[in-house]
Amino acid sequence: MNLITVFLAIAVITILLIPFLQAKGKGVVLLTAIVLNAFLSGYLAIESLSEELSAFAFSGSLVTGPVNIRIDALAGWFILIINFVFITGGFYGLFYMKTYRNQTNNLSLHSIAFVLLHTALVSLCVIQNSIVFLVAWEIMAFSAFLLVIFEHEKMATLRAGWNYLIQSHVSIVFLMIGFIWVAFKTGSYDFIAITAYTSANQGAPGLLLFLCFFVAFAIKAGFVPFHTWLPYAHPAAPAHVSGIMSGVIIKIGIFGILRMITLIKVDFYTIGLIILIFSVISGLYGVMLAIVQHNLKKLLAYHSIENIGIIGMGIGIGCIGIGNGNAWLASLGFAGALFHTLNHALFKSLLFFTAGNVYQATHTLHIEHLGGLIKKMPQTALLFLIAAIAICGIPPFNGFISEFIIYNGFYHWMKDGLVGPLMTIIFSVLALVLIGGLAMLCFTKAFGIVFLGNPRQKFHHEVKEVPAMQLLPLYLIAFLIISIGVIPQIFLNALALPVNLLAGFSVNAGLPFQDQITGILQPLNWGIWIFILIILATFVIRKFAMQNRKVVVNTTWGCGYVQPTVKIQYTASSFVRAYSKLFRPILMTSKTEKEVEGIFPTGGMYETHIYDRIEKYFIDNPIAAYKAFLGRFLFLQNGRLQFYILYGIIFIVSIICIPYFYDQIVLFFEFIKQI
Repeated sequence: MNLITVFLAIAVITILLIPFLQAKGKGVVLLTAIVLNAFLSGYLAIESLSEELSAFAFSGSLVTGPVNIRIDALAGWFILIINFVFITGGFYGLFYMKTYRNQTNNLSLHSIAFVLLHTALVSLCVIQNSIVFLVAWEIMAFSAFLLVIFEHEKMATLRAGWNYLIQSHVSIVFLMIGFIWVAFKTGSYDFIAITAYTSANQGAPGLLLFLCFFVAFAIKAGFVPFHTWLPYAHPAAPAHVSGIMSGVIIKIGIFGILRMITLIKVDFYTIGLIILIFSVISGLYGVMLAIVQHNLKKLLAYHSIENIGIIGMGIGIGCIGIGNGNAWLASLGFAGALFHTLNHALFKSLLFFTAGNVYQATHTLHIEHLGGLIKKMPQTALLFLIAAIAICGIPPFNGFISEFIIYNGFYHWMKDGLVGPLMTIIFSVLALVLIGGLAMLCFTKAFGIVFLGNPRQKFHHEVKEVPAMQLLPLYLIAFLIISIGVIPQIFLNALALPVNLLAGFSVNAGLPFQDQITGILQPLNWGIWIFILIILATFVIRKFAMQNRKVVVNTTWGCGYVQPTVKIQYTASSFVRAYSKLFRPILMTSKTEKEVEGIFPTGGMYETHIYDRIEKYFIDNPIAAYKAFLGRFLFLQNGRLQFYILYGIIFIVSIICIPYFYDQIVLFFEFIKQI
């Protein structure tokens, strides 16, 4: 019995056992199964990152043909990320779901879907057969749907779930088109057939096939304009599911794109430019919409789109490097993309988990209703701040390292010196700079409004910190975020084989990959340590300078008001008002307001609502037009039995007459041809 069989057996036994357990037992068994399968798959993944390729073959069936399981370095990297996020998310979920322990049936379905999702995601990384891959993809999509609609009594949650499921199946349609195309041309469902077909058809057919797969995986990853499901599904799901969706589910779309890069032989320079354009638009559009959100989890969801754009920039640079035959450019692009995939999985899951803590403590995610939580939830505030700094790409945390590598890729590409590439590089670098600046604006607003100042509304219950055990996985994630920022070389060394695999040729010409990346990061590493020492020295000096001084706490000056209220504080909307006015042509904003009157005004109200312009034009308007078209045929459903009988008679007569008329029509066209 090999490890793959044991892996599947653990998942099946857990799924069969969960319905018969009490609420607490379901969570314990669920987490145990995830940990066991994480160790089994992680063992093979670590082997694949140390030059040992694991491969398994199964006989399959008459439909699928042989089913090959191949754990290469690319699969190993993603499996490790998936396992870590699922372990931390599962442990966090044990405590987060305590509130719902009276919903036994819901918890059973939720736990089963959780195990299925982990099994499907790991399987997708290693399956090399298109039919089995589609089955695993469907299991992943449906199990994620079940996790999203846990609170199905809420209409908004159901709508978000159905939106996600429908768009997931649009993704499946494009996958099926690509796989059927290859199978029709080659007669094989094995992934090797993709390479064989595109090697013989590297022109337009290969490019169209790649674009077909790219659209399929871009929907799952959340690239603009295929992103519209993501801002609804993430906020609707429980916090630990939101962390997993942002941490690894959308990353399976990134994995799919990278897997196709290793399989399809095509003009990589062209597809690199295509991916780069989509990525720049996604990064900018995602962060621009994130800034003006009022729901904390929806704000984080739009930042997932932004970071998918950053990862895509790295992939685009890598493909351009392959197209140019530039090994070092390819290695920088793919290394930055893969490393940011890990980093985003860490800080985004931490952000969603801390948002879950806020929701449990306050029962709201509306940013305008929060404030002053740092006094009630200091540990959650600290963890949110660490993740916020990391996602903004500020040293000494992990987000800075991966973005620095991508920046280096752009600067290395600049050496080509041609006018076209130079203009592309300039706009891309400016976009990446703007993304970072806007991200800092967004998280300054989010942290400041949610955690600083005074509470903006009175809660009818005690607001307090979550239990220490619930914070444990969050501290583990924070530890990795800091460790990667301070000692990135240890983690980057594991990227040598995945980068070589993606580049399609050895990047070890001259210095090895590890030595080259160390050469780039060494000055940066010294700078980070100096920065840390300066910060520590500042705190030490401050402590000694303030130890004999009396600290006086007083109220903030209220601009002449003798009875200041919390309404004097900045709101989230007023904090970004200048930004909203500047980008009004891009943002789709509606507002509701009621002017105040009198010396002592009361009853004033001002609300703004932001809507996704792309969703309006590409989703809402086509659906409205489709509904209007179908509405023209409502007269057919008039509720009269006589008409329904008539429809049946017309159908039967048509079935009888069509074969006769078909033959006559064929004869008529043959006669026309002869003339």
